[in-house]
Amino acid sequence: MSKPGRQPGPQSQKATIRARLAQETGTIYKQARHRVALIKPSPYFVGMSSLGFQQIYKLLNALDDVAAERSFLPDVKAFGALLSYENQTPVGDMDVLAFSVAYELEITGLIACLEQAGLPPFARDRGDDYPLVLVGGPLTFSNPLPVAPFADVIVMGEGEEVTPKILVHYREATSLAQFYDAIEGLPGVYLPVRMGERFIDIAKVDNRMLPAASCIRTPDTELSDMHLVEAERGCHRKCTFCVMRRSTNGGMRVFSPERILSTIPADATKVGLVGAAVTDHPDLLEIVGTIVGDGRRCSLSSLRADRLTPELCALLLAGGLKSITVASDGASERLRHALMKNIKEKHLLYSAELAREHKLKLKLYQMVGLPTETDDDIDEMIDLTRRMADRVKVSVGISPFVPKRNTPMDGDGFAGIKPVEATLERIRKGLKGIADIRSTSARWAWVEYKLAQGGFKAGEAAYAAYKGGEKFSDWKKAFEAD
Repeated sequence: MSKPGRQPGPQSQKATIRARLAQETGTIYKQARHRVALIKPSPYFVGMSSLGFQQIYKLLNALDDVAAERSFLPDVKAFGALLSYENQTPVGDMDVLAFSVAYELEITGLIACLEQAGLPPFARDRGDDYPLVLVGGPLTFSNPLPVAPFADVIVMGEGEEVTPKILVHYREATSLAQFYDAIEGLPGVYLPVRMGERFIDIAKVDNRMLPAASCIRTPDTELSDMHLVEAERGCHRKCTFCVMRRSTNGGMRVFSPERILSTIPADATKVGLVGAAVTDHPDLLEIVGTIVGDGRRCSLSSLRADRLTPELCALLLAGGLKSITVASDGASERLRHALMKNIKEKHLLYSAELAREHKLKLKLYQMVGLPTETDDDIDEMIDLTRRMADRVKVSVGISPFVPKRNTPMDGDGFAGIKPVEATLERIRKGLKGIADIRSTSARWAWVEYKLAQGGFKAGEAAYAAYKGGEKFSDWKKAFEAD
């Protein structure tokens, strides 16, 4: 780690990159005429846990005349050019800079990467002589408008099919204008400079290209040395707060055990099954049983309390799982019903019983600050958590509710920083000595809310906050100026 007040230079960047590459399995090294920098605007530790990021990396490198190299937001502020990982070359020298943006607060990371790559952050300040800046990722399912001022092209939704088509048109075009003419109208292609502030239909990938599966494993990430594969894509449930309602096929796409298991490398010792509703897979026990039976560890990205069974818990325990996480989301039965969450008190209590019987730790996820929420709802949550804690040790993760675009709760508003802080304090007092409480800051939830509900001006505010230092006061000042 660098000493305070010092910034790592190019040689330090290269040393860090090479040390990480040495620990990777499955890295793709390739030379091709057309070079794409695939950039995650978060540090490596976070970025390499993204299955979507790895899926696009693998697909682009499968194209005959394209070489995709990864890059990440540096762990600490650095001087010198932003470098690619595979060849440690400046990403600003590449033909295309393709960003995968997962959530609103990564927008300032994108700005930082563009500046370090030597590009003007705003698209309006770039021309034909600069690399193309392409943006995609999970954020596009909800609201990409705040990132639009920095992008030449945004891929809305699933980018596996349309992204290669965009690259073909880009290398054949002689100007940005000609390129825009060629791709305008392609599924999911949003051109901010031409289309203005509006939403378009999201792109939908052919099922034959799925499931997504990672190609690189590394110990230097949250999901250490784990092979990731989709068990399903999308969600058939209708929780009113969730952007996964904007599914690409009106429900969820389930993949057969054979297709899922065929993606697992022979030397993989850990497998993560990814999806918004993994426990709704009809063949989940068969899939997990096969993975564990082969001597591998197995984990799931999502667990619903009403889908937990003794058989599944036993398999997960045998597969090395030490804790399970279930989401209540609404603090009371009344709120969960309003959210169409349909998780009942009995399901959460049964989760606690199963965790105790299988000697698993239990993590409970809650949202606070929901519309119509009262102290009575919060007190019901406190009482339920106490009863769960009578059965097994419970830790509670709490996030303030942030309404997202393209959901039924779009426009419902943020509860307010002070009211949310008061609610969090009420919970801490009610569960003191009973459960470990970890919560997202009400202030940063407000920043996320302003971005999630914003348009192009929210992107301008993000830039102003970034230049100011990204403290909460910088964000507050930027949005007040807006």
